[in-house]
Amino acid sequence: MKIDVLVAEIGSTTTIVNAFNIKGEKPRFLNRGVSNTTVDSDVTIGLNAAIDDLTKNMNTDKIIFDEMFATSSAAGGLKMSVHGLVYEMTVKAAKEAALNAGANLHLVTANKLSDLNLEEIKELQPNIILIAGGTDYGERETALYNTKKILELDLEVPIIYAGNIENHKYILKYFDEKNKSHLLKIVENVYPRVDYMNIYPLRKVIYETFEENIVHAKGMDHIFDIVDSRIVPTPGSVMESTMILNKAFGNIMTIDVGGATTDIHSIALPSEEFAKYQEGEALSKRTVEGDLGVFINFSNVLSLFKENELEEIIGLDELSMEKQIKDYSYIPITEIQRKLVFELTRKCVIEGLNRHVGDLKRVFTTNGQKVIPYGKDLSQVSIIVLTGGALINLENTEQIVKDYIKKNPTKLVPQVKINIFKDNDYIMASLGVLSLKYPEEALLLLKNSLRIGDDFDVSTSKN
Repeated sequence: MKIDVLVAEIGSTTTIVNAFNIKGEKPRFLNRGVSNTTVDSDVTIGLNAAIDDLTKNMNTDKIIFDEMFATSSAAGGLKMSVHGLVYEMTVKAAKEAALNAGANLHLVTANKLSDLNLEEIKELQPNIILIAGGTDYGERETALYNTKKILELDLEVPIIYAGNIENHKYILKYFDEKNKSHLLKIVENVYPRVDYMNIYPLRKVIYETFEENIVHAKGMDHIFDIVDSRIVPTPGSVMESTMILNKAFGNIMTIDVGGATTDIHSIALPSEEFAKYQEGEALSKRTVEGDLGVFINFSNVLSLFKENELEEIIGLDELSMEKQIKDYSYIPITEIQRKLVFELTRKCVIEGLNRHVGDLKRVFTTNGQKVIPYGKDLSQVSIIVLTGGALINLENTEQIVKDYIKKNPTKLVPQVKINIFKDNDYIMASLGVLSLKYPEEALLLLKNSLRIGDDFDVSTSKN
């Protein structure tokens, strides 16, 4: 059977291959194959097994495809450390860019690196180190100091410099002296002036650096034997899908509850009322809650419930609940299991939104008490997309978001008519990387997965 495009999602435990035909008037999602990720040996073994599973699911003897794209979170995904000057300025900008690109941030520092910070970097062995600091033609010393100290660690790790433009010639000199020029990439300042985040050039270079160095991750040596196009971090691909939808429909938020993390992506302009307070806030934002997941981290989520709270919600006594937890499976079969996973999912969404969405704060000024926004203003979001296995497959998960909005009047949650859609085909991660080459086709496939008709108009839709 001839197929236009395959997109592989190579996770730490599971590899998925989605098949698409994108030529012709109506691009179509065809089917998927699944296998265990063979990251401890050769990742292409698991990838070929997923293709074999896809072949079986499509009732054919052989699949021939024109192109293959891929996303990856295998081998821990994109592990980064970020080092800047002022936490609420250059560090925040660099952090937002890294998260937008799909990075897992394991260390974020402000100001000059301490000896303890340097030990942490050495122990972490990140995939990429990002150095920022100083507006253009502003403070220079911190970024130069941090660069010298990191080079003294003698790590064979790619380093991106995205700080004060005035430091470029000195940075190049430091790397030349250490014979490390092959590790350096210099990009536009991520924070060139006060209250302006220049995220997208850095985001692009993070993608490129990830792709160039992914072969060094254990088990990824032969990935390009099969994949002949772009490889991006899986969370970054979900953000790309969110960006495509933002261009089509405006202010948007994507909620992705997984087995290990809860990721929230938002792209939204603030309300006119709060716009003056939002200077310095990035248009696009991603938060990763590494302690919130319904499988690997489900015990962390359980700890967030008050004593006997979960038993009362589900309607079980303590002993019955202990048995359910002991036999817990991410894929529920019985009604009680579905209730348990639903409540864990609800808790992940609530906690994730609490950390992602801004709030109204009371402050005292010389002119008296004022209420001002703090954090990301999502009051103008009109579309919310739900993805991740639990949010897609459990019934009525849209109500979790509706309840949150109603019960949090001081949070900067959507105040306009909202539309909540599910990623029914579970293909947002695949379509993000596909959109880098085929944006129009990716949008049509996204609309179909979300069950958005051609006549949908966000300005006239109802809750």
